[in-house]
Amino acid sequence: MAFRSNCIDFYHKGGRLFTFDNDGFKTHVKYASVIDGNPKDYVTESDLKNCLLIQDFGSKLERIKENCSKFSGDEALGVSDIYHRHSYLSNDNVVVLDIEVAFPGFTKRTDRIDVLLYNKSERRLRFVEAKHYSNNEIWSTQTPEVIDQINRYQGQIANNTPSILSEYITYLNDINSLFSLQLSVPASIDPQVELFLFGFDKDERDGKLKTFVKDKPEYANIKGFLTGGTTNINMESFWKGNL
Repeated sequence: MAFRSNCIDFYHKGGRLFTFDNDGFKTHVKYASVIDGNPKDYVTESDLKNCLLIQDFGSKLERIKENCSKFSGDEALGVSDIYHRHSYLSNDNVVVLDIEVAFPGFTKRTDRIDVLLYNKSERRLRFVEAKHYSNNEIWSTQTPEVIDQINRYQGQIANNTPSILSEYITYLNDINSLFSLQLSVPASIDPQVELFLFGFDKDERDGKLKTFVKDKPEYANIKGFLTGGTTNINMESFWKGNL
């Protein structure tokens, strides 16, 4: 669950499965396009003659979730692995507090920071940009696109720090109220946006990744965490970084 302005978003496998607001629950038509009584991915004309669309979300929730997962890319699935295991409801010190973060001041309508981490003991927020190894934005003989993206985000965070902090104090208070928790509210925001790069094997790590990321001068001032898989991440190591 992620709290927004006047609504709550529910995520599954990296996709926004449902939004809940004053009008109740709603989901994208591509997720709710479920034919009642037919679990197949492909239908024939004769199938269509005998099928009806679902009449409510609850009875076909698993099929809606299945559809949602089919539209998720590598990066969304990687982020999903982390927030399912290390959400604000977990006992970890470093947790995922929010995903797909957007706030006023972004220079592009598509600007959304992938992950927001919260270090409970430090009471510190940190934004994270997630990139799969296959994403061309991390590779370039000049300045990779992701460097400009991170710098842009850092500028926006610097310009909006008080309002962002205020919003997430409210966010934590909502979580505490809803789930009967006693999490301390954040006191600061890391000015650096961390790069989370994943989805590579050992040969890729020791080859292309070393040459074009770890040893590349343009990445020297970027805080980052690199890992092949996303299922067994140590969140304290994630916070410290290894780039």
